[in-house]
Amino acid sequence: MPDKVIVILPAHNAANTLERTLADLDRTAVDEIIVCDDASTDDTVRIAERLPVTLIRHTRNLGYGGNQKTCYREALRRGADYIVMLHPDYQYDARTVPHAIAFLKLGICDLVLGNRIRTRAETLSGKMPPIKYFANRGLTFIENILAGQNLGEWHSGFRAYTRRVLETIPFHRNSDDFVFDSQFLVQAVHFGFKLGDVPVPVRYFDKASSINLRRSSVYALQTLLTFAQWYAHRFLHYRCPLFAMPSNDESAKTA
Repeated sequence: MPDKVIVILPAHNAANTLERTLADLDRTAVDEIIVCDDASTDDTVRIAERLPVTLIRHTRNLGYGGNQKTCYREALRRGADYIVMLHPDYQYDARTVPHAIAFLKLGICDLVLGNRIRTRAETLSGKMPPIKYFANRGLTFIENILAGQNLGEWHSGFRAYTRRVLETIPFHRNSDDFVFDSQFLVQAVHFGFKLGDVPVPVRYFDKASSINLRRSSVYALQTLLTFAQWYAHRFLHYRCPLFAMPSNDESAKTA
């Protein structure tokens, strides 16, 4: 039986970009697309209903991390062997999805991120705000040192996983906010998975979603706190639930 590839899009007020994001996706490379709407107040649902996707709707806003949790549980329930999380804001080039999956299928990586930062000139010409560029580079540098990795960026909204990654990592314990992504990557390192990245073009524009400076600052502090919790778990005999193996009952709930 062939491997099943599911692309998930955690959407919130993505009416301006959802259709454009999916238009770039090679449908022959994926078996199913899941859009999970997190109680949008725009036309996201109406647009998704006319597209060839499986639509899930939250009746109340669960947050960015909460939306991903729903997506991952549903992808596992539907038998996905490979799962791609793609922000529906058109910042990431969906044409690169098959290439990310190829690295997973070859066993080179267990988790692949889309890397928007190859050179400073390319990134800034793609209209990433300078303050976001330098914050991304600085935080990524720290994270690579602390985690022993060499990723181009840790803050990507394009991620591909093997099924085993989602079955192993207790992501249901993570935050429902933006720090979910950082927690997930630190967990992936903790559980011994192989991380890598593929280059994707930079696309920033007025209609693309982006968190403001205050929330970005909170996110950065929460990310560093996650590393502190990880180091305490590893070296100070402090048991942090984020890095404890899930019980059989918990694994069954996420599958």
